Amino acid sequence: MNNLHNLTITEMRQLLDSGAVTATQLTEAVLAQIAAHNQTIGAYLHVDEAGARAQAAAADARMHAGERGGLLGIPLGIKDVLSTAGLPTTCASKVLQNYRPPYDATAVARLKQAGAVLLGKLNMDEFAMGSSTENSAFQLTRNPWDIERVPGGSSGGSAAAVAAGMAAGTLGTDTGGSIRQPASLCGITGLKPTYGRISRYGLVAFASSLDQIGPMAWTARDCAMMLQVMAGQDEHDATSAPVPVPDYLAALGGNLNGVRIGIPAELFVEGMQAGTEQAVRAAIAVLEAQGAIIKPISLPHSPYALPVYYIVATAEASSNLARFDGVRYGPRSDGDSYRDQLDQTRGDLFGPEVRRRIMLGTYALSAGYYDAYYKRAQQVRTLIRQDFAQAFAEVDIIAAPTSPNVAFRFGDNSADPVAMYLQDVCTLPVSLAGLPGISVPCGFDGNLPVGLQLIGPAFSEAELLRVADCYQQHTSWHTQRPSA
Repeated sequence: MNNLHNLTITEMRQLLDSGAVTATQLTEAVLAQIAAHNQTIGAYLHVDEAGARAQAAAADARMHAGERGGLLGIPLGIKDVLSTAGLPTTCASKVLQNYRPPYDATAVARLKQAGAVLLGKLNMDEFAMGSSTENSAFQLTRNPWDIERVPGGSSGGSAAAVAAGMAAGTLGTDTGGSIRQPASLCGITGLKPTYGRISRYGLVAFASSLDQIGPMAWTARDCAMMLQVMAGQDEHDATSAPVPVPDYLAALGGNLNGVRIGIPAELFVEGMQAGTEQAVRAAIAVLEAQGAIIKPISLPHSPYALPVYYIVATAEASSNLARFDGVRYGPRSDGDSYRDQLDQTRGDLFGPEVRRRIMLGTYALSAGYYDAYYKRAQQVRTLIRQDFAQAFAEVDIIAAPTSPNVAFRFGDNSADPVAMYLQDVCTLPVSLAGLPGISVPCGFDGNLPVGLQLIGPAFSEAELLRVADCYQQHTSWHTQRPSA
């Protein structure tokens, strides 16, 4: 089999359980793809070949003993913002260059326990701050559909690795759209779970009230398999929710008869590319053909999500990143005093976007401005949550674009931070409300993928995945692969 690296997790699972292939064969196929293409695509910052081969051999031993199912033997990649014991965890920043944590993030530990094969660490925007992965301190990640274009961000390496066949699935993180937007731009499926559904223990924090870990893969079914392993309360994370974890795979199947799907005009934003809107509208028509009831709704405060997010998230970032002082982590710059050393280290080693956001957040929290900015932003965040609550009194799921455009060329938005921030205009309201959202491939604008975003009430991942899976059962966009 020459295309093992391009299989979905579900397809790999079937081959493993039937004995047609071994975990070692799958792992070698994906490692060969990484060796052939990572220099061009730049998805991985660190590949753990020896560790992956050892984990594959261990998975084969477990299957030889009769164990089957789940993620056992499935090759996966990890975004480099998640702690991995003994492996580099840099957040794509010089501040954490060569840092190796002594422990695994809970999500990573649960994947290991399930027998998944962890291939290595994936590139990203520095400290998850960006929408293009151009902010990595170490390398560019290129979109496998067009290597002159960005893969999205901040989980650009995670999305590109799946699209290029360099992992069957990956972990990403989503603070304002960083799973869903790159999934859309790279033509794969990406799920941001409800805040609290997956433990954040071991996730290097950007904005603690927003950050969430989630799966990225080719299909909703694949994402369901990954979520099943990672979901659930964790004693190490006080924000992980004590909510039962349903059987996500068992929830899949059936039609959409009677499912009420709301279409918010506010998320079809001004300036959206015509081909992108056309693909999303066509996807909504497919949902209607499967029995869904389509209903216009309003999210009146969503236009304020962009300024609210860039106050709340930067304020939390300015606090969270204060720990990176050149004393406890990473390299250190010289200085005549502790203060000089601190200023020099942070000035030298943080990239421009991280410095920009720290300064914005510090300003918003400063004396005399707290009430005018941070407090008011939190008040509007409450209104955004209330908009969704009112909408979900009328509908079961909300459908909207994931991104207002397809992948753009490197440098197109680099000189204008606001233009870059607008890349997440369709995903930010969902993050501020703490709700689950999934992006699924729904077509192409030219030769570049477009994503449909589905949004559900808190802890409705099972229904969200069911609707996404039904859509994928009646379309073939998720089966398309880049020519490379």
